[in-house]
Amino acid sequence: MTTPLSERRQAQLAALIDAAERRIAEGGMANLRARDLAADIGIALGGLYNIVADLDELALRVSSRTLGRLGEALTAASDALPLRTKDDAVTRLVAIAHAYLHFARDNLLLWRTLFELRLAEGTALPAWAADDQLRLFRHVAEPLTLLVPDMDETRQVLAARTLFAAVHGIVTLGLEERLVAVPLTALEAQIEWLVRATCRGLRE
Repeated sequence: MTTPLSERRQAQLAALIDAAERRIAEGGMANLRARDLAADIGIALGGLYNIVADLDELALRVSSRTLGRLGEALTAASDALPLRTKDDAVTRLVAIAHAYLHFARDNLLLWRTLFELRLAEGTALPAWAADDQLRLFRHVAEPLTLLVPDMDETRQVLAARTLFAAVHGIVTLGLEERLVAVPLTALEAQIEWLVRATCRGLRE
């Protein structure tokens, strides 16, 4: 029995994303080449563009998978801790930030791709990709709601994004190969200090 075209394309897309993910994990975005990817999954070069529009779309799909795995790591860190008091909220935010650090370190090139990908000028980020990114902020929003219950939604979104950006900055600099390597325990301490200081400021 012949497999329906849609199912065949779906299987090819999954195989293509797998191949692209392996190549990025081994050598970063520079390792993502159409001819190599087509050979990886056993199709003609032109057939690749029947599966995805271009390599930007493919990189986005790999990033979507990476964001999903990152979300699972943050969920595991969150679910391991209670959330009943304001102190619990601070502890959970620290745990989430540490989970982000560990995910970045353990998946370095895939994690970097989340921020290195640049779409062609005039190309809008697909809605599904934007949703994947925004979904991560819920991990920060929940403890923030408990920590500062009178914060309106606009301020909460801004606080969540600012806290993420600050933690991301420490992680990025700490894992940057061109700088002096920072021990993991030192990065964890810096991140905890930042999160706790931010939480004190929000509560005042």
